[in-house]
Amino acid sequence: MISPTAFASSTHRLCPISTCYLQRTLFRSSGHFSVPLSHYLTNKVSHTRVQWKQAGMKGVSAAAEQNLSVTELPNMSVQRVPCLSDNYVWLLHESGMGKTAVVDPSEAAPVIKALDERGLKADYILNTHHHSDHTGGNLELKQAYGATIVGPAADKDRIPGIDISLKDGDTWKFGQLEMRVFDTPGHTRGHITLYFPEAEALFPGDTLFALGCGRLFEGTPKQMWTSLSKLTPLPHNTWVFCAHEYTQSNAKFAVAIDKDNAKLQERKRLIDEQRSRGMATVPSLLSEELDTNPFLRPHDQAIRAALGVAQDASDVEGFAAIRKAKDNF
Repeated sequence: MISPTAFASSTHRLCPISTCYLQRTLFRSSGHFSVPLSHYLTNKVSHTRVQWKQAGMKGVSAAAEQNLSVTELPNMSVQRVPCLSDNYVWLLHESGMGKTAVVDPSEAAPVIKALDERGLKADYILNTHHHSDHTGGNLELKQAYGATIVGPAADKDRIPGIDISLKDGDTWKFGQLEMRVFDTPGHTRGHITLYFPEAEALFPGDTLFALGCGRLFEGTPKQMWTSLSKLTPLPHNTWVFCAHEYTQSNAKFAVAIDKDNAKLQERKRLIDEQRSRGMATVPSLLSEELDTNPFLRPHDQAIRAALGVAQDASDVEGFAAIRKAKDNF
């Protein structure tokens, strides 16, 4: 038998995983595990498709949760670095050439600390859009490491220190990994989303959140729905590394307009439990978002009925109604 605390420690040592993934790994069995630890270990987190029961979280300390901020994916590790009040910066390290990239650094100090602790340097900075809570650390990190800054071609004039500009359909090499680029305007006019197919990882910035999507500061509902529609066909086992800890408030809204969705109800319960312990709720799986994120389901008849959207209305009209309802929630 192994306690939850020992499991967390051993799992991180042998196969570091994100807190979001750990939440699926704790069984309720008198506070212990009734099966061998080796049964659950894998070299590739994203290839483990065991459905876990959420329970027993009392055995995981805040220190253990902090240590479990690294998700090991095929050929790439992703570390969650909390910044500002609710931002997540993502630290990527690919195994082929040992290159390191920082996604959307809102500030430099926490990123530098995380890099130093792992003995890494930032080779690249990847920006999804121009907002200062995603680019505020660009210049300091570039000066400290000589990092190359990669960002959206449609918004290159607003990205501090940009060196390489990319647009929809472009591919770019991060070490030995291919990164594909989607133009995803809506939140801003020049937003891009970054996809690493070999690592099964998506970095949507403020386009897609866990149970939500970005506000339409510079775009229209049609633009945002078109942007989201580029992401939904991706493999369902894709990990979604969004940029903010908005999940609990998003869940509260989601159940208000989709109250009979059993998967959503259960997801909200788990999220509330996580947040009560100060734990992160991201990354999430695209499959979870497709099942429970109302912004990806404007076609759903129950959601339409809750918002007074005609059953024969377009998906853009349905999406616009959901976005408006959330803005006023």
